[in-house]
Amino acid sequence: MNSVLNSVNDFVSSKSTKEYAKKELNAILWVALITITVFSLAKVFKLFRLWSKASQIPGPPCNSFFGHGNLGSRENFIDLLSVSHDKYGSVFKLWLGPTQLLVSIKDPTLIKEMLLKAEDKLPFIGKAFRLAFGRSSLFFCSYDQAQKRRESLALELNGKMLGRANVIPKNVVDCIMERVDAIMSKGSVDCKSVSQHMAFTILGTTLFGDTFLAWSKATFYEELLMMIAKDASFWASYRVTPFWKRGFWRYQSLCTKLKCLTLDIVQQCGKNYGLFSHMDQNSHNGIEKVGIKAASGAPPSNGVEMQDKLFSQELDGHLNEREEPCGNIMGVMFHGCIATSSLIGSILERLVTDVEIQDKIYSEIIKVKQGSVKEDQNVEKMLLLLATIYESARLLPAGPLLQRCSLKDDLIFKSGVVIPAGAVLVVPAQLLQMDDSSWGSDASKFNPYRFLSKAGKDSDLVQDTSYTGVTSIYFQIQLLPI
Repeated sequence: MNSVLNSVNDFVSSKSTKEYAKKELNAILWVALITITVFSLAKVFKLFRLWSKASQIPGPPCNSFFGHGNLGSRENFIDLLSVSHDKYGSVFKLWLGPTQLLVSIKDPTLIKEMLLKAEDKLPFIGKAFRLAFGRSSLFFCSYDQAQKRRESLALELNGKMLGRANVIPKNVVDCIMERVDAIMSKGSVDCKSVSQHMAFTILGTTLFGDTFLAWSKATFYEELLMMIAKDASFWASYRVTPFWKRGFWRYQSLCTKLKCLTLDIVQQCGKNYGLFSHMDQNSHNGIEKVGIKAASGAPPSNGVEMQDKLFSQELDGHLNEREEPCGNIMGVMFHGCIATSSLIGSILERLVTDVEIQDKIYSEIIKVKQGSVKEDQNVEKMLLLLATIYESARLLPAGPLLQRCSLKDDLIFKSGVVIPAGAVLVVPAQLLQMDDSSWGSDASKFNPYRFLSKAGKDSDLVQDTSYTGVTSIYFQIQLLPI
């Protein structure tokens, strides 16, 4: 035995063995060096290619190697885009960093072409969304994957909602007023929180019906949804998921709690479960059984009642087996709440600063309430109110920037403009909707009367006496093309 050990020791300590080990180590190091070099050269080549193609696009020069990284608030950024478009034309570039190129497009023709060709969403935003709500087939996937599903959803939603789209039930209004009174009792009224609660209540009732109003966890669900959405960008900013941070695991715990609450309202809603029946295959069967069980004992809901086939493979055509439970419903609630609350907040701010329009809208509401016209009245008859909504949405769209990118291929427009792959493309919707060529010289001013036309083939003039005794003239609203 000792002789064998001695032989092994002699072999290991021999000069040839040491030389062999050195050669192996050198070979491994050379392979690693070549791999890193090739990878680095590919990155450098890609960077120089980006710089070369971007040099053909007009834009403000960079005073720093790190580009225009510090752009301040959203208002300052929109102002910068406005000034740059006036100076450099309908397409210009803006360097946000040495490898981050932003291209802003204002020409309507190029925008349509861009939306068809730049089908990718920004990776960072998609990462933040998946971190907060899980994978979804309605948000932050490729255009081809989402198009048919969204068209099916829109068709079904429109068919169920158009009959009552202009009528908000009294119990919804009462619920909103109770929350507003509770906020006012604290001594201060926050327009943002009031509009957010109004939007959340209206959207939740639209999807889940009266079950949502009776749900005791609705207020906590609203707060948790907004909290998770707010922190998603911070945790998504890490290139590597920060598993070592306790705060990340607390955030994940909140996300899990939000999913549990979503399942809770889905189960209670019962009949509305079909709206989001397409879920992760690992949990689909169990959740579906719970939903059917809840439906058998749940009272009928006044929400949007969908058929289970809405998100089936036949309609979708792009079944995603990795999709997580309730990802779609949380995404709809979040995006719908943000867009609607932004619009409501804008309307409230405009009305506060314009007493004259306040009085006229109040006249419309009183007229409808008193039933001065024989047939049933709803929001469609409040022409000035609708015009105010349209004008508020025009001046402050829910998404001031429409963002797209093409990760793999360059975008070549018919006009000859070439956008290099990897560039972030933005459409300043707020600037488009305040363009003088489309909306007149007062495009930047709040003027709801622009949507009220006295002349026109399709205009109907309705004359009525308001509660003040003064003759009021209401005209059929004509939407101008955007």
